[in-house]
Amino acid sequence: MTHHVILGAGPAGVIAAETIRKQAPNDRITLVGDEAEPPYSRMAIPYLLMGNIDEPGTYLRKSPSHFADLKINQLFAHAASVDVATKTIALSSGESLAYDRLLIATGSRPASPPVAGIDSAGVHTCWTLEDARKIMALARPGARVLQMGAGFIGCIIMEALMQRGVQLSVVEMGDRMVPRMMGPMAGGMIKGWCEARGVQVFTGTRVDGIEAGKPLKVRLSNGQTVEADLVISATGVKPNIGFLENSGITCLQGVLTDEHLQTSVPGVYAAGDCAEAFDKVSGTTIVSAIQPNAAEQARVAALNMVGQRVELRGVTQINVLDTLGLISSSFGNWQGVPGSEQVELTDRQADGGKGRHLSLQFKDDVLVGCNSVGWTEHVGVMRGLVEGAVRLGPWKDVLKSDPTRLMQAYLASAQAQGQWNGAGDGRRR
Repeated sequence: MTHHVILGAGPAGVIAAETIRKQAPNDRITLVGDEAEPPYSRMAIPYLLMGNIDEPGTYLRKSPSHFADLKINQLFAHAASVDVATKTIALSSGESLAYDRLLIATGSRPASPPVAGIDSAGVHTCWTLEDARKIMALARPGARVLQMGAGFIGCIIMEALMQRGVQLSVVEMGDRMVPRMMGPMAGGMIKGWCEARGVQVFTGTRVDGIEAGKPLKVRLSNGQTVEADLVISATGVKPNIGFLENSGITCLQGVLTDEHLQTSVPGVYAAGDCAEAFDKVSGTTIVSAIQPNAAEQARVAALNMVGQRVELRGVTQINVLDTLGLISSSFGNWQGVPGSEQVELTDRQADGGKGRHLSLQFKDDVLVGCNSVGWTEHVGVMRGLVEGAVRLGPWKDVLKSDPTRLMQAYLASAQAQGQWNGAGDGRRR
């Protein structure tokens, strides 16, 4: 009987375990998680902070007996190291766990900035349910909250904090908000939108130090000191793979995988935020830490673990963000690639003053990336064009003169190449 061990009980781990069980009813499955709670979604934590759901609302599976019913053994433990020669995992408890097939789905962990005082009482990350409980205890109406980081995760947390009625300041080292998703114009528009809604935003600014006490005193690189009842560190995440050091499993930014999600060691696979997978659009291996990737990589890895030869189609590079009601998106190589051409369109007065911005990047006659602010009607089309690598032909020049004609370009070009599935509604025409 094959024993499948899955390290990580987030979405990737859960989907992989369920997929293995469906395909291999008699195999043994152990799902290892290092948090005491049932498997849950980190993406649901902001909704918990908002009060829209309670803690059980974050759980990935609602039935308390779900995993027992599927004969999936759950183990509360932390992996300390992996020995691929003996096919064993050393746990931090001192025990060891043997495997026949191993899936590394340990996700990401918050990146801790090198700031003096970052360990002070009242300074928290926003990554776990335990973090959320501590934040909710401090983020009362009127509380002064300073958030470090205005990236994708930071903006989602910011939305939740504003709904809690706090006085919010945000400090971002980059020259704009969401710098890894948005260009200067788009990031600047998001900043202006937030400031108009009462958020104090410092861009191009670092936190130099945090002085413990009540209130906390936060020294900024611009010379200012901001008092805060709560500081949230949202300065990004990185793959949680430190325990693989000296294991012989090749890691670059994440755990390097092939098209089957197998690592450099036969029988060992990786999926989700910790995996570095090959992206056919960019032609490189990337870590793209979004839940759709975790789900698809988990499914593909699980099928290969039970002996089916299935390939990953690619890595989705997509972010859609709601920042206090302003929708922004980015797809593919939104900054362009060597030799690419760009067209931008900005209307600061559109949509009742929210403004609109659209940036398209072309390589030859293919849309390789784009980002938008306040432009919601074309999100599905932008994704279809980028991920489908649709050849636009003469429509490229049309879009360069009028980027708003994305839908017409998609219908004409994709339909001509037999790639159209009904403009994103899933129905074949």
